[in-house]
Amino acid sequence: MAVREIVRMGDPRLQRQAQPVTEFATAALSELIADLQDTMQAQGGVGIAAPQIGVDLQVVIFGLTRSERYPEAESVPFTVLINPQLTQLGEEEVLGWEGCLSVPGLRGEVPRWTQLRYQGFDQFGAPIDRTVSGFHARVVQHECDHLWGVLYPQRIRDLQRFGFTEVLFPTLPD
Repeated sequence: MAVREIVRMGDPRLQRQAQPVTEFATAALSELIADLQDTMQAQGGVGIAAPQIGVDLQVVIFGLTRSERYPEAESVPFTVLINPQLTQLGEEEVLGWEGCLSVPGLRGEVPRWTQLRYQGFDQFGAPIDRTVSGFHARVVQHECDHLWGVLYPQRIRDLQRFGFTEVLFPTLPD
């Protein structure tokens, strides 16, 4: 469909709670998902949320087979996740480096739950219910944060572990 402009950190649209989707399998929802996918692919991302293109709806997409931005990451199946709910499984957290299309050129070390269950719906209204761990769990948490008005720098505990990608990881793309 179309590559859309990414909303950047500082824009108030990234700070608000997104609204639930109430109608599934519509032309408008299909167009939004296509735009999200085109935009994510054009930017080399592994996930994107509707608020990142200025749309105030609880829609995220994510997935990767291989990523230049995250070369050590295991593959994650392509997923459209609407109106998600996350459930923490256990107390264990792990620190990991994250970047964001809305915070270009920067990376930070962010704590995330190591395991979680996510539930929601696909674009047709079919239920999704998965238990995941590792990079898959990290991506889901990162993308769903966008729906609740949270960007990854807000989760960084040690700002000495936050900086420009080109300085921290000179061999990786932004």
